Amino acid sequence: MQLTMELERLMRIFFLSAMLPAFNSIDWSMAKNSHHPDHHMHVGVILDMESPVGEMAQKCMTMAISDLNATPSQSNHPLKLILHPRNSMGQPLKALSSAVELLENEQVEALIGPQTSEEAELLGELGDRVPIISFSASCPSLSREKNPNFIRMTTNGNSQVGAIAALVKKFGWRELVIIHEESSYGNGIIPDLLLALHEGTAHVAHRTVLPPQARDIYVEAQLYKLMALSANIFIVHMSASLASRFFIKVNELGLMSTGYGWIVTDGIANELPAMDQSVLDSMQGVIGIRPYIPPSERLHNFSMKWRNHFFTNQHHQIPEVNVYCLWAYDSVWALAKAAYHLGPTTSMQKNDPANKLAHLAAIPSRRTGSDLVRTILRGKFMGLSGEIQLKDGQLQQPLAFEIVNVVGSVKRIGFWTQRNGITRGLNGSSVATQSPSKMGFIGWPGSSRAVPKGQRVMPKTGKRMRIGVPITKGFKELVAVELDPETNATIVTGLCIDVFKAAIDLLPYEVKFDFIPFQEPTTKSQYDDLIYHVYLQQFDAAVGDITITANRSSYVDFTLPFTETGVAMIVPIKTSRSTNMWIFLQPLTVDLWLVICAFFVFTGCVVWKIEHGNNNEFKGPLAQQIGMAMWYSFSTLFFAQREKLISNLSKVVIIVWLFVVLILTSSYTANLCSMLTVHQLQSLPKGESVGIPFYSPVIQPVLINSSDKTSFPLLHTVEDYANVLREGSRNGGVAAIIDEIPYVKLFLSKYSAQYTMAEPLYNNTNGFGFAFHKGSPLVHDISASIAKLREDGKLYMMSQNWFQNHSLFTNQDSETKVARLDLYNFRGLFLITGITSTVAVMVSYKLRKKESTTAQQHEVADKPVEEKFSPGSDISSRRTSSKHVRRYSY
Repeated sequence: MQLTMELERLMRIFFLSAMLPAFNSIDWSMAKNSHHPDHHMHVGVILDMESPVGEMAQKCMTMAISDLNATPSQSNHPLKLILHPRNSMGQPLKALSSAVELLENEQVEALIGPQTSEEAELLGELGDRVPIISFSASCPSLSREKNPNFIRMTTNGNSQVGAIAALVKKFGWRELVIIHEESSYGNGIIPDLLLALHEGTAHVAHRTVLPPQARDIYVEAQLYKLMALSANIFIVHMSASLASRFFIKVNELGLMSTGYGWIVTDGIANELPAMDQSVLDSMQGVIGIRPYIPPSERLHNFSMKWRNHFFTNQHHQIPEVNVYCLWAYDSVWALAKAAYHLGPTTSMQKNDPANKLAHLAAIPSRRTGSDLVRTILRGKFMGLSGEIQLKDGQLQQPLAFEIVNVVGSVKRIGFWTQRNGITRGLNGSSVATQSPSKMGFIGWPGSSRAVPKGQRVMPKTGKRMRIGVPITKGFKELVAVELDPETNATIVTGLCIDVFKAAIDLLPYEVKFDFIPFQEPTTKSQYDDLIYHVYLQQFDAAVGDITITANRSSYVDFTLPFTETGVAMIVPIKTSRSTNMWIFLQPLTVDLWLVICAFFVFTGCVVWKIEHGNNNEFKGPLAQQIGMAMWYSFSTLFFAQREKLISNLSKVVIIVWLFVVLILTSSYTANLCSMLTVHQLQSLPKGESVGIPFYSPVIQPVLINSSDKTSFPLLHTVEDYANVLREGSRNGGVAAIIDEIPYVKLFLSKYSAQYTMAEPLYNNTNGFGFAFHKGSPLVHDISASIAKLREDGKLYMMSQNWFQNHSLFTNQDSETKVARLDLYNFRGLFLITGITSTVAVMVSYKLRKKESTTAQQHEVADKPVEEKFSPGSDISSRRTSSKHVRRYSY
């Protein structure tokens, strides 16, 4: 490809060198200013007349000249535009040859229509003396920095990348493939498109590049490669001529069927109405992006005139005018308005043959270069395509992009704007859509109404995957390979197999596979050899209890782990009875013992305080009263109190206190029983033997860090584990076994009564995973399925089924330890009884005070009062005086 481009560049240089005499034969000097009453401005038009766009653009420019001449202001002006069309046949060198011929023979003052970006780039090598107006060259690399006289009467190709990224995000697609043309046009928008997709969290899995003149056999070969890559979402950016042949091949190979998604850029979408029906039939379900042209009365009149023109020419099918034709029409008007504003210019005359050897760089500048370009760039008018206003030498990004769908014909399904994103309508009548269904009906490839999931589709080659499964002696619950004696078929079972099958079932596509038993090799590591066979692609994958390690990951790709990670130790459980004579004090902490004693004394004092005044059992000498209060309080511990309570307040206090005592005694009894008979982990004395599984790659760091000189018998099966642990280190067995947590928990599912798991010793292991060869498309999808199984709880259920409720996916307490009860555990109980007792004492005190006051009042009322009466007083006055004295006597 690079060699071809280099040869083309050399041919261009050779061609320019050969054309220098023709350039120098033109007189570029300014003649004397003379105003002709009927001045003509000659304009060169270079189009690919054999393409639909070129043919239609020429007709549109002819209609533009006709409309200009019919304009009243223009008909009174002596300036007339004369178009000189030339056919480039889609070849850049032919376009350059035509441009030189127009400059030499027709003395054109401007060029319109280098139709492709390659033609525009090559014509830019003419220098900065001739204005070049292109209505279809959208390559971002074309700029006025390289050629100040270049004007792009079209939008920059990068303006559409936001709309494409919004579509990809709207449909939730995460991975896709970009197919583009190997040309300036095809490569131009790729950097910005990749950046926009990346910002939208989409990943480009692959890029396919096609030469502009690629043969059908080459296109077919590239499509077969895409099928092998298992991709189903594609973004296509190429010329319409190449796209017409490309999509026919796509349809023939079955890539335009259900489950696939196709997005095309504006270069294809703009020309959809002009494509043959056979091409449109091959593109059913394609979504396209193209600039939106707002309707107007002028555009409507032009369309009617366009149809009448073709109807009079007796065309069987009237082509629909596209945006390129409208931009071609507006280009003529922009040039005419600028020329009208500048006024008549001087004409060119042929140069003296003696100057044929003059260098191209010596050509002087003409007013029709810089002045005409500046005038066009400052112009602003309403054209057929909308408001024409140029900035930085090109049309500004359109207000909206139109989203179209090929369903029978080309139908609009929505819009995209920089401000509102994807909407169903414009002019504020719609709100940004929240789901693809609100964009209007979308017909997907294969006449499907379901949005492609964006996940890769496996190749439809019928090939079955070869899955290697290790043959192991033990741990059949994880993976077991057996031979059916009747059918002679291989039966593979186990947790690893069930997880793999469940993950495959969650994939949105069908994957057929066969389990191939992997015989134990003569080397010491069966699993490493299996991984190496996957690396050599003798197996498509390896499934089993395969530990994920850094060394193995350098050869294969692993999925997410589906088991718990880490290494732990299996140790025997030793049941022992405590011989500590003070163990009865250990269930409760010291502070709790002190608080309990304090509340016994406090409760006794409260009861004595309440009952002392009215209850004879709480009266007597001081020592007897103190003894009675303490006895009554502590007797509640055994519910042995016999003294009768009179006050309801003391009864309430005792009821609450008895509830507290009941909770305390029950908790104390339970904790003391646990301490008297507790399962303790047998300690591992120094020098004892420790067992390890047969060549476990993740145990070595643990052993290296061990400071003791211990032996490590090799183990293979669960029975081996139990036997060596039962014999013990002094009888030829082992005192403990170090292994990965899945194996440890599998062992404990059978021997949990005699053994338990100590704390994990080494947590830098990654668990079990499924191995695939590097770059396999299944790694990501299987990992997503494993994550889904874990979230749904299906992994836990499968482990429960295989390991008798001893799950591999839940943590287990590694040590039996009885915690002492402290004050924090019972703070609520003490708070309740404390408040109850305090309130009871306060209420009792107030009641006693009130009774005392009442008694005093009655005593004063019953005491005789001596009164002195005057001789003249009567009986009534004496009674009143007596009442008065009685009222205020105390």
